[in-house]
Amino acid sequence: MAYLILGLVVFLGVHSVRIVAEDWRTATRARMGENAYKGAYSLLSLAGFALIVWGFGVARETPVLLWNPPVGMRHAASLLTLVAFVLLAAAYVPRNAIKARVHHPMVLGVKSWALAHLLATGGMAPLVMFGSFLVWGVLLYITSRRRDRVLGTQYPAGTALGTAMTVLIGLVAWAAFAFKLHGLLMGIRPFG
Repeated sequence: MAYLILGLVVFLGVHSVRIVAEDWRTATRARMGENAYKGAYSLLSLAGFALIVWGFGVARETPVLLWNPPVGMRHAASLLTLVAFVLLAAAYVPRNAIKARVHHPMVLGVKSWALAHLLATGGMAPLVMFGSFLVWGVLLYITSRRRDRVLGTQYPAGTALGTAMTVLIGLVAWAAFAFKLHGLLMGIRPFG
């Protein structure tokens, strides 16, 4: 569990700088230069991610069950992860109505993904990992929306085509992950 927690601290810590130290981030980027800052950010992110993956795998070897979720929670998790994949697609597909409305769809996607896994799992390691991501997502979303209001950030209106493409890409990515990749990568097949 220690490696998982360390990985979460590093990964989410790097991704939380804008939440807790926006001025420090701006000054550090100016001092280091854009590319050097992005390089350090990327290396720390990768190190934290690797520790999360490894730590979660180690923690799963000796699971600590806190509760046994009802079977229906798996269905809720499937729906929430579908929403998460559509939101993830909305972060990248230009001129879609989802991004125009929510402004930070990737953060909402992380929140949806984390909540889905909290509902469907009942172990200590999932609680620590997905709970951490959910709390981080809530804090980042609040901070990001506040920053948008202060800066007067405007998001382009979505188009029907952009929105349809977003939903289609999200649905296809969700299906690929749910029916094939999750089992290959995580060893757990959500749909048997």
